[in-house]
Amino acid sequence: MSSPVVYAIVRAGGRQEKVSVGDYVTMNRVPGGVGSTFELPALLLVDGDKLTTAAADLANVKVTAEKLEDLRGPKIVIQKYKNKTGYKKRQGHRQELSKVKITSIA
Repeated sequence: MSSPVVYAIVRAGGRQEKVSVGDYVTMNRVPGGVGSTFELPALLLVDGDKLTTAAADLANVKVTAEKLEDLRGPKIVIQKYKNKTGYKKRQGHRQELSKVKITSIA
């Protein structure tokens, strides 16, 4: 006898992520210190064979996560160049991220 598959699609840092209990997710930086917990808004819930998409039912669903660490993404190099004018510009960017662990889906 296997346990039913339970997962949720949540809005996490401007994106949608498929999460289940115990998953580690890297998302845009969330406020708060390491070890703090917060809730993510659920967009869809799958509990075994039951699928929940109604907004009224999803308002009762709580997906909680614990912040594990703050980190930064890979370096992205932005280069601009215009031919024959001597214009060159180089800029870099590293996105600030947080690694979180999904603790419960209720």
